[in-house]
Amino acid sequence: MNQPLLEVHTLSKEFKVPRRGFLRGTRGVVRAVDDVSFQLYPGETLGLVGESGSGKSTLGRTVLRLIEPTSGDIFFDGKRIDSNGAELLRRRAQIVFQDPYASLPPRMRAGRILAEPLLIHDIVPSARVQDRVRSLLADVGLGDEHIRSFPHQLSGGQRQRVSIARALAVEPSLIVADEAVSALDVSVQAQILNLMKDLQSGHGLAYLFISHDLGVVRYMSQRIAVMYRGRIVEMGPADEITAQPLHPYTSTLLAAVPKVAPHRTAVRIDADSSAAEVDGGCSFRNRCPMAEEICTHDRPELVEWAPGRRSECHFALEVPNRVKVSLPGGTR
Repeated sequence: MNQPLLEVHTLSKEFKVPRRGFLRGTRGVVRAVDDVSFQLYPGETLGLVGESGSGKSTLGRTVLRLIEPTSGDIFFDGKRIDSNGAELLRRRAQIVFQDPYASLPPRMRAGRILAEPLLIHDIVPSARVQDRVRSLLADVGLGDEHIRSFPHQLSGGQRQRVSIARALAVEPSLIVADEAVSALDVSVQAQILNLMKDLQSGHGLAYLFISHDLGVVRYMSQRIAVMYRGRIVEMGPADEITAQPLHPYTSTLLAAVPKVAPHRTAVRIDADSSAAEVDGGCSFRNRCPMAEEICTHDRPELVEWAPGRRSECHFALEVPNRVKVSLPGGTR
């Protein structure tokens, strides 16, 4: 097997937050990313899925060292990346954000937005910058007429195409796509997803594809990692995870995607799903229809239950038959 392009070992990120009530004035700690490990191979798409607040965006930004980790190690192309070695990532790894309007400089024309990384990283000689800008626009399905357009003069889909072209400008090996299509109309989403697949094939890109939409992640990814309260609770091949999940939380996500699993029912998604400190035991136990006494005090490990299938559940092999739970107001 090829050497991983990206390796993450026991990565954690903590934030200090103000306490409320009688402890007001003191500061607590929220572990947004909690002891996460995974590998991503050249040309592969690893989908990272979870609810809002599960820590997936924090993980993506920490991997790129846009946020400094609290602990853990990041290796890129076999080299350990620390605070002094992050320069390697600036050329080899890029990010595409959720909101293309907010992530593009509003007072810069599209041509200049694409020219800046070419000049900063000395990708091409100055005399060839405009030719390269035109080539980048063509790669993402835009024409020369967009070179002088400001972001507000472009549609949402066109702005996201410019964002993708900007990421491509430095010829990266990895792109972190952080909810890259969630702000777009459904029809435009499909166009952007197909564009990203074409670019992956043409440029040999690896994607860390972050989304709350398991259906979109399934379409894009070879493997899926499911994240809950800062931890990866299940990981494996995309088709196997969507056909037969080995964690109760994955089943709840699948139930929200009728086209993926119309026969499934789900536990209710409550407001306690954000990353938080857990006082021992399984972090999903209060919402899990399979929880037993062991789940309250014995925290499960992310272990391999079947070839290529890892789950953080004491009863992973029982999940396919046991997770059929009524929703409030009936079943579906």
